[in-house]
Amino acid sequence: MTKKTIAQPPVKFTGIKEIKMPTSAVGFKAIKSALTHITDEVGIMKGIGLLAKLNQKDGFDCPGCAWPDPDEKRAFLAEYCENGAKAVAEEATKNRVSPLFFATHSIAELGLLSDFELGKKGRVTQPMYLPEGATHYQPIEWDAAFQIISNNLKKLQSPDEAIFYTSGRTSNEAAYLYQLFVRQFGTNNLPDCSNMCHESSGAALSETLGIGKGSVTLDDFKYAEVVIVIGQNPGTNHPRMLTALGETKKHGGKIISINPLPEVGLKNFIEPQNPLKWLGDGMDLSDLFLQVKINGDVALLKAILILLNQKEMNNPGTVFDTDFIQKQTQGYEDFIGDLETYNFDDLVNQTGISLSEIAAAVEILANNKKIIVCWAMGLTQHKNAVDNIREVVNLLLLKGSIGKQGAGTCPVRGHSNVQGDRTMGIWERPEEDFLNALDAHFNFKSPRKNGYDVVESIEAMYEKKAHFFLGMGGNFNSATPDTEVTAKALRNCELTVHISTKINRSHLIHGKEALILPCLGRTEKDIQASGEQFVSVENSMGVISKSVGHLEPLSEYLKSETAIVAGIANATLENTTVNWTAMAGNYDLIRDAIEATIPGFEQFNERIRILGGFYLPNSSRENDFSVTYTGKANFTINQVSDIVLKKDQYLMMTIRTHDQFNTTIYGLNDRYRGILNERRVIFMNSEDIKEAGLQHNDLVDLVSHFEGQERRAEQFLVIPYSIPRQCTATYFPETNVLVPLKSTARISNTPTSKTVVISIHKRE
Repeated sequence: MTKKTIAQPPVKFTGIKEIKMPTSAVGFKAIKSALTHITDEVGIMKGIGLLAKLNQKDGFDCPGCAWPDPDEKRAFLAEYCENGAKAVAEEATKNRVSPLFFATHSIAELGLLSDFELGKKGRVTQPMYLPEGATHYQPIEWDAAFQIISNNLKKLQSPDEAIFYTSGRTSNEAAYLYQLFVRQFGTNNLPDCSNMCHESSGAALSETLGIGKGSVTLDDFKYAEVVIVIGQNPGTNHPRMLTALGETKKHGGKIISINPLPEVGLKNFIEPQNPLKWLGDGMDLSDLFLQVKINGDVALLKAILILLNQKEMNNPGTVFDTDFIQKQTQGYEDFIGDLETYNFDDLVNQTGISLSEIAAAVEILANNKKIIVCWAMGLTQHKNAVDNIREVVNLLLLKGSIGKQGAGTCPVRGHSNVQGDRTMGIWERPEEDFLNALDAHFNFKSPRKNGYDVVESIEAMYEKKAHFFLGMGGNFNSATPDTEVTAKALRNCELTVHISTKINRSHLIHGKEALILPCLGRTEKDIQASGEQFVSVENSMGVISKSVGHLEPLSEYLKSETAIVAGIANATLENTTVNWTAMAGNYDLIRDAIEATIPGFEQFNERIRILGGFYLPNSSRENDFSVTYTGKANFTINQVSDIVLKKDQYLMMTIRTHDQFNTTIYGLNDRYRGILNERRVIFMNSEDIKEAGLQHNDLVDLVSHFEGQERRAEQFLVIPYSIPRQCTATYFPETNVLVPLKSTARISNTPTSKTVVISIHKRE
């Protein structure tokens, strides 16, 4: 009987050091940090050569975030951010996880390593197999691995007993081939990381504007009069966005930042592309910072909207864009009527912000009409997450700030190509038009039954309704909520398969049998039957661009993601209508199929070869709302938070450190928050600490409360921080165990990782 691996990151204290928070972000320190990571992982000469190709038109797309590159000239120096360089260093690392490594380290032994320690072991070099009852992974040939997958899939009672997960880094070509295989197999069980992040954005934007994507381009930031950054920390999560905000400031625009935590990157930044400014004072960004309570966003937006409406009533036609409202929108009267039912003082109290600060925001918004609103997980991971984004849209509709230069919606996507995956058909609820196009082009009948999203997939595996899991990239166990429940769900499977570049905790939380299938990275050359290939990706603003690797593959045993999908398909599908071998051997054939089945990809193979790529059609960018259920842009009625805390309870939100991207942990520092060499911390308001009888660096356990159930995360250090009363923040994945699986957003079913009700217990 094998010993079960620890599902949560183990409790390991690494020696906390606290420093004074920096006064500016990026600049020379960021460049130095990037080069340090590159040097340590890759080597200085090879690393500099790689960085020179990162995000360049003839290079490879960053495997990190989905922030867009400039349409025209790219920066010669540092067309990437610190964390982008770290992502490249992680992928191109000289460290190897070979069959010898697995032979000398058991699953249980590896489970005792932290997620940081696991990641630093390096790239997986060969396919690895864990037989039932075994304690160590062992090498396996590719064809044998494909046959194991085929055998498991064929013995299922229904295709719906298989789960096919996708992370964001998958290319368009691999994602398209993946969903095609899954649908030919007979299911729509295609959950992806969007289910856990921007699903709420897609749901809200589709309902209100007709397309689940943002409407702005990078160039719009030069023309914006106001940019609101709400529920987002670009200094850590999307550092290149600071350059775009800098363009807004250079051209006279104002920036309002709204967040429970003050973030250094939104205060001041130093341009990394300009060495002459590295030693200067940097550029001040935020004109106004509103430190909202966790999940007080709808209340804040409603308070702003009430004051704007009062100004409009006093001087009709001077605050709202009445022409736009009359011609392009639906539901205005009902929206205003609902707004008038709220008690203004109650809303202000729920925000935790003073009336004078809210009034200052109203003055800025009342006098400008070119407004961009940017948001990320701080809005999308709440019970009323869809309400959050719909209320943002209400504000923009009132101001006519949609479909004009310098204005619009800007959901800032996380992982590179997570938006492209959805465009390629990675979705558990596919549109009928898309399925019809697949059927016509490939001559088969796609399944019409909706599949499982991430939360539903975990439930299905937990309840033994699903018995097979395949993850295309990602770290499913560490990325998802309710860690122990997710772990049991994966362990209930007959077979778990992970297509990966590096070892992670999900490889250790396995079914009866398990496979690790190592794939090429973005940085590596992809040689197939027809020669060297390139792939395409879609950024956060709908640009499709080319990405071509420049390094020799680290191992002769690696396969591309497309080749892996084709191998599984060939081994599994007996009467397939697709020539999988040909498509995996020449990605132009995949792009021809994309062109034939997905609107916006006309002349795909020709246009993708034009340096810089091309924009996909975007109806909201063109003020075309005809595809909504009313044929117009829709005002909506939204709900404020209904969470009521007891006196000894707090709201906890999970956040990243500056040395982290999603579940990949590059280092142990959170430089911009003044925390070094430690992850097991909880940020608390100093008055809350005093009232609870706690002190700085006290050791505490965290207990979450949901529907009478408790979940526990042990041993965290108390850190005083600037955060509203009864609000706390912790790092994930260490506290994912506290996020209840069944606590999800209305409509989108996204886990509520930003509103976890907890109590804090001092350890004796």
